[in-house]
Amino acid sequence: MINISPRQLEVFVHVATLGSVRAAAQRLHLTQPAASMALRDMENQLGGRLFDRERGRLHLNPRGRELLPLAQELLERYAEFGRQTGGEAAPGGELRVGTSNTVGNYRVGELLGRFVQAHPHVTVRLRVANTATIAAAMLDHTLDVGCVEGPVTHPQLEVRPWRSDTLVVCARPDHPLARRRRLLPEHFADARWVLREPGSATRALSERALARLPPGLTVLELDQIEAIKQAVVAGLGIACLPQVAVIDAVGAGRLKVLRTPFLDLTRQLSILLHRQKYRGVVMEAFLRTL
Repeated sequence: MINISPRQLEVFVHVATLGSVRAAAQRLHLTQPAASMALRDMENQLGGRLFDRERGRLHLNPRGRELLPLAQELLERYAEFGRQTGGEAAPGGELRVGTSNTVGNYRVGELLGRFVQAHPHVTVRLRVANTATIAAAMLDHTLDVGCVEGPVTHPQLEVRPWRSDTLVVCARPDHPLARRRRLLPEHFADARWVLREPGSATRALSERALARLPPGLTVLELDQIEAIKQAVVAGLGIACLPQVAVIDAVGAGRLKVLRTPFLDLTRQLSILLHRQKYRGVVMEAFLRTL
């Protein structure tokens, strides 16, 4: 008879999300030998290993990936059972949120503010990366919910619209394009562009915009919006950036937004949910704040 304890499930889930027994032991306030023993006993009961080791990290094998969402659900239901039988009114625990760069750096207050204020006993762990990385983490069950700025199409992921976002073309105030009273597409011929890295939603929308302009030159590819802003301020080129990210620089006179009514630079910010993941009290409380 299989007799897997909540502690063993906790070790399994934390090793899966953190990539090592040592990190899981630290998070759970266990010794590393105790965490290793808990995981080994669980694997023995299940009749096989749940992880493969690669470059010093543990990665779920197919059996482990199959069991991870079930283990997460069992732990959430166990916590809910404890709250109800113990008379606890406020949910606690952990919410793992992944956001793409624009959301994580400039809209995190809009995304998490109401929830954090209403649920002080929930620990929110935030991961910021590009859209493709966040979607992959959602599929691996290492995140509970995602918020991204790029299109995501995967049968296992539910995509819910959250709010719209706008990009703007920016240049240094003394750039030749910034001094023109009225811009036309042909004025962008041979323009020097600073772009986000491939795989980011900002890069994808920028490329669609550039396809409507005469050919230019990509002089830099950077993976951070702030780095792109500094490159434009330094006069290295022009860039498509989220409007919310350049308000301060425009107000300070370090950047100028170019008027480009001939370009469609709007996009949809979306919430990502895994269709197979159990949505417990904490998750439902978060979704209600949106």
